[in-house]
Amino acid sequence: MNLFKTGMIMVSCLGAFNASAQTTSLKSPDGNIAFQWQFNEGNIFFDVTKAGELVIEKSPVVFSIDGKTLTDDCHASAPRFYNIDETYATRGAHSKAVNRANGMTLAVKGASGDEFTIDARAYDDGVAFRILAPGKSGAERVPDEATTFVIPEGSLIWYHDMYAHYEGLHLKKEISEVQNGEWAAPPITIQLPDNHGYLCISEAALRNYAGMSLQADGKRGLVTRLGHAQPAGYPFAHDYSLEEAQRLSAPAAIAGDIATPWRSIIIADDLNELVNTDLIANLSPAPDKKLFPKGVNTDWVKPGRSVWCWLDGGERTVEGMKEFSRLAGELGFEYNTVDAFWYRWTDEQIKDLVDYSDKLGVKIWLWRHGRDVRDPQKRKELFDRCQRLGIVGLKLDAMSHESKEFIDLYQACLKEAAEHKLMLNIHGSNKPTGEVRSWPNEMSREGVHGLEYGKHQFEWTTHNVTLPFTRFVVGAGDYTPVVFGERRLETSWCHQIATALVFNSSVIFFGSHPQNILDNPAVDLFKSMPAEWDETIVLPQSEIGEIAAFARRKGDTWYLAVLNGSQERTMQFPLSFLNDGWYEGTVYKDRPGDGASIKKERVFCRNTDSLTGRMRSGGGYIVKFTKK
Repeated sequence: MNLFKTGMIMVSCLGAFNASAQTTSLKSPDGNIAFQWQFNEGNIFFDVTKAGELVIEKSPVVFSIDGKTLTDDCHASAPRFYNIDETYATRGAHSKAVNRANGMTLAVKGASGDEFTIDARAYDDGVAFRILAPGKSGAERVPDEATTFVIPEGSLIWYHDMYAHYEGLHLKKEISEVQNGEWAAPPITIQLPDNHGYLCISEAALRNYAGMSLQADGKRGLVTRLGHAQPAGYPFAHDYSLEEAQRLSAPAAIAGDIATPWRSIIIADDLNELVNTDLIANLSPAPDKKLFPKGVNTDWVKPGRSVWCWLDGGERTVEGMKEFSRLAGELGFEYNTVDAFWYRWTDEQIKDLVDYSDKLGVKIWLWRHGRDVRDPQKRKELFDRCQRLGIVGLKLDAMSHESKEFIDLYQACLKEAAEHKLMLNIHGSNKPTGEVRSWPNEMSREGVHGLEYGKHQFEWTTHNVTLPFTRFVVGAGDYTPVVFGERRLETSWCHQIATALVFNSSVIFFGSHPQNILDNPAVDLFKSMPAEWDETIVLPQSEIGEIAAFARRKGDTWYLAVLNGSQERTMQFPLSFLNDGWYEGTVYKDRPGDGASIKKERVFCRNTDSLTGRMRSGGGYIVKFTKK
């Protein structure tokens, strides 16, 4: 297998190897993170330190093929070291990613003669490794893993189970309180004890393989579990649990070479570093230049904002969707997403909507059930039809599985959509694993407990101030933000609007009826709201599950967006993130007695000033700063 691609240079001074003790180490470019590997009595272990402190304790690597454990009774030859140093355009917390790492490959041989390679990398913001096992062309084998990540004692962990696979609600526990057998859907965020920073465990470059879940062993360990095949005779959508899939089926076979996804550990000193990580995207392959000649800036891949009629009403006819497009045009939104009812329309009706909307500067997305893209011929017919009629994007739903067959389906849909110049929003999905880099036409994916659950009686506040530091760390999510009616439950209008500024999604699919947005006192904010950012700074007042305070820049314009949790707060926000010179600020804040209202103020300020935000329980605080 070709392990070394563009941007990788073989060198010999990035780590150390002790042949007699069978230990090797790899350091990050800044020398702060050390990734140690040990071959102890024939078994493989790793640990990770930052500034000399253990952040992952001694953890076993377990990898098998066809039921035979390759990581038993094995030894390694001397490692080969390499480095990576590149930058590329990206979307999300910022517009430029820095990909700088030291790497090594270890050739490993078992007692039976089985050979495989460990490929490991150390970045300034984390570590990752994968296993590569050569195979004979066409021969199918079944890989499995049980690698454990041992978390330091006293750490706090935020995780949710496999409800609907990736739409659970996070629990916060001390790691020793997590019981044996509990499931955890990556990404898993961990706060290390004694203010030693944060971890986030997930995977990257998931393709031709089953997705990874984690299961607690009751001993501070999180054990890798692979998604099994969809149980025979079960419906397409998420009508069964991951536990049932594990019981009713087996891991999928892979033909030829086997390459696991990158087992990834983001390591950050603070929440600002955690949110600004590029680790997951850096570990993912660069996009195909034939499909994406300018990467994320390819001409037909366009971030923006969309109206959508599903959550907040609207006439579900061609004329009703023309009205939505008219309102989208009045808002300056780029898109109108039409849900399932379009199935009954003729090509002529769809083209009529497309042409009408186009005159208003609005393009059309269509919803489609995932069962309609499983068959390659039906998928081609759908993509051909969309391209012919001028559709720019598809929202593919009920894709909620992480078996290899579904991972292959995700990849096929992304590739073939790109060939038809179609953007995708994948719903009912798994977690992101670096698609923003490999497939820039993926503008968002669900894999998050969003506003579609709004009528369920639970507190949105704690959930919303947890998501920016858990699920959204690894990629865009379609939370379908912003409603002003009863679905918002205990949150205020300011809180709702702030979610659209804090939660990353390269196309923001708004839940609210566009007329309700036009009637809102903050309509001017919606009209100028970006869907991508040049820079993000997480302010130090932020705390997982309590408050999320983000300063974000697009061009010369800065936004301060604060999501408040369940406690009423008054906080000072220094404006040191602003550039030099004067700014005019428009402030949007809660009215103490009424969550269904907004108070607007105008201020003039510089980066030496501070603003005071008074926020109700479940409230928010927003300021748009325009350079003068």
